[in-house]
Amino acid sequence: TDNTSICLINRFQMSDDIAGMPYWEEPKKSNESQTMLKVYNSLTRSKVTFVPKGDNVLWYICGPTVYDQSHMGHARTYLHFDILRRIMTDYFNYDVILVMNITDIDDKIIVRANAKQISFTELAKHFEDDYLDDMKSLNIRPPNHLTRVSEFVPEIIAYIEKIIANGFAYEANGSVYFNVEAYHNDQRHHYGKLLPEGLGNAELLAEGEGSLATSSTNEKRNSADFALWKSSKPNEPKWESPWGIGRPGWHIECSVMASKTFELYGDGCMDIHSGGIDLRFPHHDNEIAQAEAHYNCGQWVSYFLHTGHLHIKGFKMSKSLKNFITIKSALETHSSRQIRLLFLLHKYNDPMDYGDNTMQSALSAEKTFVEFFHAVKNSLRKAENNSKMDQLDSSLVEKLEMCKKMVRIALCDDFDTPTAIKSILTNLVKPVNRYIQEKHENEANCNGSVLRSIGEYVTKLFAVFGLIESNGSDIGFGVSSSQTDASKEQQIGPILDVLSSFRTKVSFLLLLAL
Repeated sequence: TDNTSICLINRFQMSDDIAGMPYWEEPKKSNESQTMLKVYNSLTRSKVTFVPKGDNVLWYICGPTVYDQSHMGHARTYLHFDILRRIMTDYFNYDVILVMNITDIDDKIIVRANAKQISFTELAKHFEDDYLDDMKSLNIRPPNHLTRVSEFVPEIIAYIEKIIANGFAYEANGSVYFNVEAYHNDQRHHYGKLLPEGLGNAELLAEGEGSLATSSTNEKRNSADFALWKSSKPNEPKWESPWGIGRPGWHIECSVMASKTFELYGDGCMDIHSGGIDLRFPHHDNEIAQAEAHYNCGQWVSYFLHTGHLHIKGFKMSKSLKNFITIKSALETHSSRQIRLLFLLHKYNDPMDYGDNTMQSALSAEKTFVEFFHAVKNSLRKAENNSKMDQLDSSLVEKLEMCKKMVRIALCDDFDTPTAIKSILTNLVKPVNRYIQEKHENEANCNGSVLRSIGEYVTKLFAVFGLIESNGSDIGFGVSSSQTDASKEQQIGPILDVLSSFRTKVSFLLLLAL
């Protein structure tokens, strides 16, 4: 008896724990490596584990240069990154702070405004409003901070002064240029982190300087140097600066707006920077160089994410090819939900084609999910709640749990939404249809708890993807606030009821015939 008492006392008294409490073993995650988010980082050209620096995820996305209507190339970037942002916030529960700029000072804006004989501010404001309307129509969430170049000119001037003071920029004839050679030769820095093979590409460098650039080779110390501040010419916007009347260069604008906004949350550096893949060089590489020259740091951005190219029926979108598609014209043909579903069926950083064939796959998927939601809700009206599960019910629960795991693995793998959608179709939609059919054939009611769990899971996941507005406990797409995106489920519900009943009767007659 004494030995038993001593043994019990030893079990219940641990030196590091509260006296008298029994031993507790901390649960260990299975397949932990599969539950960690990995992203394809353009800085490493590989998938790496995502680890934010602080409590917030600080994310900057290059916004539009507002001189013309927004097109499907813009949709490729902003809609796909909206999907990624929603997954990070609503699925992985990160606290994302998104900053996006509006470039309202640029050579393209000046040329267009002068051609129309209106002020550059009037032109920029018109197309900014037009762009924001398009983003709203696509159900893209607004950023936490929207910045405009015209509102950051004093900060841009101070930022450039610091780069000059650090020895990485110089003034010439009223303009200021970044000294690429001085920066690249500094042991703390490296120029061309994203696209080193782009260095020396004269066409890319000229495009980065803008169509109004007229600086002679004598003005720059090196042909690779780029403008931080441009001396203004007649009919160009202008501001006072230590170097004379001028305006900001293109690349410096993003560096300053991102840095100064993120200084509200820390040191001005960020976790994620994103944009279209065509901006890697020189724009994004120059952004990095400017910021790291300003802060004298080695890493301004931890993860760089880029969307892939968009083609129209196999060809690059171009006005000369007459395949230039604005967002407004695309929405005249298809709903915002259908376009979003198309994007979900493509990986954000893979090349993507927009055309009749690819849209047909999105329309087919939408039809399948509309019918799925209707079948689930139709069966729930006649289902038995809180009933004991039979073999069919148990098998369906196993399918649901398998689907949850597969979806999580897919989303952890660099936001692989095509695989996630395929998993829902394979592991839930098809099995649920078979389950409902077999229940009908057995003249048995479906298990309401099981069906509701599946319907709610798919609805919740689609809300994460932005396909469904938050609609409380309702299952399915519901009724959209937009008449152009009205729920087909509501429109064809009565028809699907008749079809469902007809299929059941046909199946029963076929069984009798056998």
